[in-house]
Amino acid sequence: MKLKSQKIGRNDPCPCGSGLKYKRCCIGKAPAPQENLEQEYKRKYQIQLKKTRDIEGIRKAGQLVMETLDLAASIIRPGLDTEAINTLVHDHTIQNHAIPAPLNYRGFPKSVCVSINEVICHGIPGNNRLADGDIVNIDVTSILDGYYADASKTFFVGSPGPEAQKIVQVARQSLKEGIAVVKPGNTVGDIGYAIQQYAEGQGCSVVRDFVGHGVGFEFHEQPQIPHFGKKGQGVPLVPGMVFTIEPMINLGGTALRILSDKWTAVTKDGSLSAQFEQTLLVTHSGCESLTPY
Repeated sequence: MKLKSQKIGRNDPCPCGSGLKYKRCCIGKAPAPQENLEQEYKRKYQIQLKKTRDIEGIRKAGQLVMETLDLAASIIRPGLDTEAINTLVHDHTIQNHAIPAPLNYRGFPKSVCVSINEVICHGIPGNNRLADGDIVNIDVTSILDGYYADASKTFFVGSPGPEAQKIVQVARQSLKEGIAVVKPGNTVGDIGYAIQQYAEGQGCSVVRDFVGHGVGFEFHEQPQIPHFGKKGQGVPLVPGMVFTIEPMINLGGTALRILSDKWTAVTKDGSLSAQFEQTLLVTHSGCESLTPY
């Protein structure tokens, strides 16, 4: 059956919803242009969807990030001072015509974050030395040709104990649980829900104070990606969104404190904390990691 078009009369209510008659409102005016998805997400959520050329630029930055992380992993050993990790990351980034994003970002003094044991994030490299049995997170963000990519891993130093093995395994799987639900039609809340359900089910806790974030044109963009939440809540995921998922998982409680350097976040109860992070692109069929491992 063919649907008949209904003509709007001059004295009918205007279809724009103004409440005026059609003849006193929009008659004779050109219809307002339809807002596309890119415009809608920028207006409603301050999210900049990435085009093909942008994605390729972020992917290249991501390749450098992963190369840098692999180099850092290769020198981890008991007795190494964390300044050596900073030097390696800084030099390799510069040699590849890129910029280490953390350096001087809001006053951060180094080119990489190195977080040991109870340090949740934003550890500042220096004279502190790695010891056998430690866990250490290395968080690398590179700017290449104006594009940002961001990733981190937590590594064992020497021979890990059972608590270290548990928290690293749970943090690694928490990231995988979050990635598994990234696809169009799902929401930011679905990501947090998946991570929270898994981590808490393992007897661990999810840090609330720090979250994932949009990335690509800037270090931190919209949307924020909490690693806890409720199904179906938050921004709907659509192709072209690029953001990090970076759950920080504690063996003890969620409470934290910031040290006197105003950067280093540590667990308040002194329990171990681990983190894994990737930069992700929402595709038409699911997602792609732009910092794959």
